Amino acid sequence: MRKHHILGILGFFLLCLGSVWGLWFTPPETHMQDVNRIFFIHVPTALVCMLGFFSFIPAVGALITRGRRWDATMEAMVELTLVLTLMTLAQGMIWGKPTWGAYWDWDPRLTTTAVMAVLFAGVLSLRSFADRFEQRLIWGAVATIIACVDVPIVYMSVEWWDSLHQGDSTPSSVSVDYHWPMRANAFGILFFSAWLIVERARVALLRDEEEAADAPPPETPQDLVAGGD
Repeated sequence: MRKHHILGILGFFLLCLGSVWGLWFTPPETHMQDVNRIFFIHVPTALVCMLGFFSFIPAVGALITRGRRWDATMEAMVELTLVLTLMTLAQGMIWGKPTWGAYWDWDPRLTTTAVMAVLFAGVLSLRSFADRFEQRLIWGAVATIIACVDVPIVYMSVEWWDSLHQGDSTPSSVSVDYHWPMRANAFGILFFSAWLIVERARVALLRDEEEAADAPPPETPQDLVAGGD
């Protein structure tokens, strides 16, 4: 078994542990009762989603080196960030209906998160239009760096603008009963996400190798002379 599979197994175990602990063995929240139990998955998902900011690192690495591994890692991180962002939005909408009375409100946190989803989806869409590997790398890397600019804006939106959304959940702002199940889920999603990134990057590298093998060889000066004859 490959070593990184341990991350996936550990992440899945922690996610199951934290979810069961939070859903069945933690007392209801004082004001929102059982509705607030979605926080056991929503907060960890949003937290790991914010780590999508670090996808700018393989993007810069890809631009500097033109390396396939950097590009594959960037693609994997962008895809995972998009999935986590969409999950965060869906979970927030589920929570928003019983608490705000609506699934959606053009709140700064919600709006900037939706923009983040559009930007990371745009990275993948832009890459799909590229015909060559180097073109795909450059377009994707530049677009990823631009998308990452929105991540700190999402994080700071509740501080910069008037927002219905509550402030970021920290150990000091949530019940002590929430601490360990929420931490278990946070590390569970983090470890499982790391495993997914490694696996997705491996698939991207295999695709690039197949593309390189199928590509026609570059023309030599002798080929050009022969073509002219």
